[in-house]
Amino acid sequence: MREPEQRGPGPSSASASVSDTAAVVLDAAGLVLARSQRAATLLECLPGRTCAPLLRILPRAGTDTGPTGHQITIADGGHEARKVPLACTVVPLTAHAPDGSGGGARWLVLITPAETAVEAAERDARKRRAGLSQAAAAGIVTSLDVIEMAQTLANLLVPDFADLATVDIAEKVLVGDEPQHLDTSGDVRLRRTAAAQSPEISAEELLAVGEALPPVTDSTLMRPLMKGLPVLVPDVGVLHAELGVDPDALPLFVPGGAHSSIAMPLYARGLILGCVTVWRSQLPTAFGEEDAALLQDVVSRAALGVDNARRYTKEHRSALALQRSLLPRSALNVAAADTAGVYQPAGGGVGVGGDWFDVIPLPSLRVAFVVGDVVGHGLEATAAMARLRTAVQTLADLDLDPGELLTHLDDLVLGFSDEQMTGESRAERPGGRSEPAVLGATCLYVVYDPVTGRCAAAAAGHPPPVLLPADGEPVFLGVTPGPPLGVGGVPFEVTEFGVESGSLLALFTDGLVESRGGDIEEGMERLRSSLAGADPSRPLDEISQSVFDGVRPQEPVDDGALLLARIHALSCDQVAEWELEPDLSLVARARELVVGRLSDWQLDELGFVTELVASELVTNAIRYAGGPVGLRLIRDRRVLVCEVSDPSSTHPRLRRARETDEGGRGLFLVAQLADRWGCRFTSTGKTIWTEQPIGGPVV
Repeated sequence: MREPEQRGPGPSSASASVSDTAAVVLDAAGLVLARSQRAATLLECLPGRTCAPLLRILPRAGTDTGPTGHQITIADGGHEARKVPLACTVVPLTAHAPDGSGGGARWLVLITPAETAVEAAERDARKRRAGLSQAAAAGIVTSLDVIEMAQTLANLLVPDFADLATVDIAEKVLVGDEPQHLDTSGDVRLRRTAAAQSPEISAEELLAVGEALPPVTDSTLMRPLMKGLPVLVPDVGVLHAELGVDPDALPLFVPGGAHSSIAMPLYARGLILGCVTVWRSQLPTAFGEEDAALLQDVVSRAALGVDNARRYTKEHRSALALQRSLLPRSALNVAAADTAGVYQPAGGGVGVGGDWFDVIPLPSLRVAFVVGDVVGHGLEATAAMARLRTAVQTLADLDLDPGELLTHLDDLVLGFSDEQMTGESRAERPGGRSEPAVLGATCLYVVYDPVTGRCAAAAAGHPPPVLLPADGEPVFLGVTPGPPLGVGGVPFEVTEFGVESGSLLALFTDGLVESRGGDIEEGMERLRSSLAGADPSRPLDEISQSVFDGVRPQEPVDDGALLLARIHALSCDQVAEWELEPDLSLVARARELVVGRLSDWQLDELGFVTELVASELVTNAIRYAGGPVGLRLIRDRRVLVCEVSDPSSTHPRLRRARETDEGGRGLFLVAQLADRWGCRFTSTGKTIWTEQPIGGPVV
């Protein structure tokens, strides 16, 4: 158990105030030479006469002449029936005579009324109680952590109030849930959360912190706890008979040598959140009703704090669970790249916010890297981030280029703000609710094509990515920054750049490089230097965590996120492409090219479906779009992609042909044969793509 720091008021003096002090000057024979007015009321020693009570306490000749303390008792008003104790301090005023006779000695005797032991103990107890109450009011609810608050409470009670204090919390409260409404003490399930003890008390066999309390049967003794009332036990012997536990388990509950105890429930809103138990062993007086009242006052303050901390814990866990469910896996491997991401809220793991990153697989083995930042912290920022992330995934599924995607996202953010304004008016009415607004956000969207080895990127008020070539130094890419999301009316420029296979691409939020009182440029330089010193042979998740820890300020001012991607390019043997003139007679040639290449790749089992799909798509392109027509096959370990491109910007429409129709079944047939299919627009027209899973390994 933990031994607490010294708390509360220190030891009190038994002496009275200065105004109650009397003074008498005596010679060596006890003759009163002078006295104060207060001395005349305490002693019947007249000036010029010997004061017998004080003569007895004067030091003898040849002994130590330093200040000495004594206590005398005199009769009150001359009546022996009542004695008045006086505390006396003897101070030498002159030295002894040279012959050692002491004839020239003079003594000052300071006299004060002395308290009795009972009066002193009561006064000290009152001071301790007042100090404990003040300390509880000042510092017992300063934390939002249940365990920390429990330990603070235990330390507060020891050693001034008790020799041992334990705090047991309901298990549901520790995880943020609300405990059940219970009627009997036997149904309460608690866990030892904190303890503090004086060194003298024996508690070796007592239940340790972190362990669950064994069940205690319902009993008359413990039943007041269920109503929020204390259980005062002036004699611990009562517990042995009435606690209702196995005698062998009794040492888990009762410390050795304790003579009295108080059990006080942590009671708030009619719920039992836990129990505080205090024991006395070395403190001589047993607990009484005043002690129970004081403990009830202190623990009631703590109960409100524990309940607030429980609610915070619940909200915090919910927000973290929400955010973690929204973020992608920290490590993700796709054909185009291996990725690893790190996210940390501003509180160093104890908060939530609006930063996010994402890795979105796109058709034709391409991949989109996304990183974004919503202004603010807490659950509302997380919810707003969820709306943005969902919108980005939806828009990415449409296969838009980065600039067009951010334009649509910008319009959505403007719509969110309009919803918030409307929702605030609605919230003024009973039952009205509004969605969290995205009051400010930035985003960086990058698409990488492993066939061409090029990236296309667009930024909405977001820092640019960093590229670390396989054999070069890291550089910040010159992505033209657009305005933050929600401004509206400004197009986002797309920047294209080549990326070599094996390079590292780093996307990050500004919270990673910002520091309190520092320049963001310094943080970006730290990021560049950290990437330059990264060991490329280490696993990517280790590199990302190392870079994040090396760049992140010790006292971050904002949430931070980092996404690292190790780029892969497809080899020439994984891609086959041809260009066909707009001649329907070349459809047969297209089928031959497809079957021949699949045979070279040892994918003959996919030959029939791919031949049919390519034939239908090439025929439609020649018939309705003209030429030239591009045909491309892309293979990976898991998927085969067939693409047909044409110069038309008309999106194909899937429909079910009637029995009397002579055509219109080609695209429907493609959709039934392929695992996935879709269409994306390019600068020269459109591309229709299909995917088929590869059942076995590709040699």
